[in-house]
Amino acid sequence: MSFRLIRPAGALLRKYSNKTALVKVNPRWKATAASVSYDQTLLNVPATLVSVLDNGMRVATEDSGSPTSTVGLWIDTGSRFENDSNNGVAHFLEHMAFKGTAARSQTDLELEVENMGAHLNAYTSREQTVFYAKCFTKDVPKAVEILSDIIQNSKFGEVEIERERGVILREMQEVESNLQEVVFDHLHATAFQGTPLGRTILGPTKNIKSLSRQDLVSYITTHYKGPRIVLAGAGGVDHQELVELAEKHFQGLGGSYLGNAPEIASCRFTGSEIRVRDDSMPLAHIAMAVEGVGWADPDNIALMVANTIVGAWDRTHGGGANNASNLAQAAVNGNLCHSFQSFNTCYKDTGLWGIYFVCEPLKIEEFVFNLQSEWMRLCTNVTEFEVERAKNVLRTNLLLQLDGTTPICEDIGRQMLCYGRRIPLHELDARIEAVDAEVVRETCYRYIYDKCPAIAGVGPCEGLPDYNRIRSSMYWLRL
Repeated sequence: MSFRLIRPAGALLRKYSNKTALVKVNPRWKATAASVSYDQTLLNVPATLVSVLDNGMRVATEDSGSPTSTVGLWIDTGSRFENDSNNGVAHFLEHMAFKGTAARSQTDLELEVENMGAHLNAYTSREQTVFYAKCFTKDVPKAVEILSDIIQNSKFGEVEIERERGVILREMQEVESNLQEVVFDHLHATAFQGTPLGRTILGPTKNIKSLSRQDLVSYITTHYKGPRIVLAGAGGVDHQELVELAEKHFQGLGGSYLGNAPEIASCRFTGSEIRVRDDSMPLAHIAMAVEGVGWADPDNIALMVANTIVGAWDRTHGGGANNASNLAQAAVNGNLCHSFQSFNTCYKDTGLWGIYFVCEPLKIEEFVFNLQSEWMRLCTNVTEFEVERAKNVLRTNLLLQLDGTTPICEDIGRQMLCYGRRIPLHELDARIEAVDAEVVRETCYRYIYDKCPAIAGVGPCEGLPDYNRIRSSMYWLRL
């Protein structure tokens, strides 16, 4: 029988003793989830190691000893850093990264990745651009070299630019058929009108048709700087080895700017609405939201709990009548909608907290009534039981979302850009545990009660109440 020291990590955990615990460990025991408590599991996850290179680039890893790994570049830039004339350039760059470099043609790059059995991908959001590779642990050095090559040495050939221009235009047509994407773009456009967050990620058609090679080169030289890039790794990744690889392959990335560093523009929220009425569509797709908070705001956890209480439901999944969500029960009993999904979308300094729902035209008004009644209830008399249930769901989702090397790598990269560090699981759990019904009520009262919402509707939305009527239901007249 051997002994292992387990030290509680952080005074944030009020329920943990400051004393070191002595836990018996039998070598014959198998390491299963049932053999240790939930608290011990959170404390004994692999540490996230962080190093900073001379050019300001950060390297962050979590080594789990897995035979596979995910490594990627998380870059602090996206459509929010664009202007009216070059909106769409960040997404265009993401497409062009795989079209050949000075050392590799597009065919060579694709064959090299396939021969390793690896997977290379990228995506662009409003505040981040990401390039990542999933591969065997032994191929991590090659994957890092490929990632460095595509962001530093892409050729941006005129022929490839023209070909990709057509691909992006077709992608925009496909996105227009995804009504949820369309509604959320409209929601951002009206909620953050006149600001960078109000623009779409793909950009307008006229920009895609006019963006030039110089626009791509100018954007990448302006924003792809060491201090704004995180090289994240998860799985069987040795931290020191990844640091050495980063020093070798990314030393050419500058760490300073010729002039002033580009600053992120502030984005004001505007309570407003946009309706795209089309009575030929069978169902209305509608989103309603109030202004939320940024990633690092302390109120974010309470809003996440409130978001979980509202919940999500889809009639194809069944079980709504027995769902813990009051709104789901109302939706089933009154046949109010086909589906709904609450959301808490965060950016650096602001966010959107609300709901997206799909329903028949004649049911919109009744669903909105039940929705706003639920929102007002969150602000006034939410119960401890509901909050505890939502906290348990939140904890479960917290762990389920970290199942695999790629989700962990993404969590590392995103948190390093959003918070400047990786928040340990036990600290997140402590923050969730600190939320009670009173905290949820006070937080919802501050952000939801008597606030002007942003509304976006597409389809047969004539039944959506007038904006002034919706606004007047954002508070209760009480004696």
